[in-house]
Amino acid sequence: MKVKDKRSTTSNTSIINMLKDQGILTDTNIVCIGSLTLEQLIAVKLELSCSYINNRLYGFDIWRNTTPIVKEAVLTFAISTTKSRIDAARFLGLTYLEFKKLCTKYEVTI
Repeated sequence: MKVKDKRSTTSNTSIINMLKDQGILTDTNIVCIGSLTLEQLIAVKLELSCSYINNRLYGFDIWRNTTPIVKEAVLTFAISTTKSRIDAARFLGLTYLEFKKLCTKYEVTI
């Protein structure tokens, strides 16, 4: 009788664990981030980005670029939390072919 191979087909690396390993996040940061809504977190990130360039985001079309930015983040999340590429596609409600095309479009490595 053959034993089913249960190896993961994605890296299945938690973004949180990866950032903790790099020393970017701490448990305290995670608690603070967890207390924010997604909208508040995005607003804080945008405000921080603006402060580095003296509030001059002119020419960067934030409104039209928001959708691709969020889609890339959701795609990265799906890959990091599922056991296979097919599971990630199912999680997102996509066919596997659509999933592969999006990974190529957003340059997300599987």
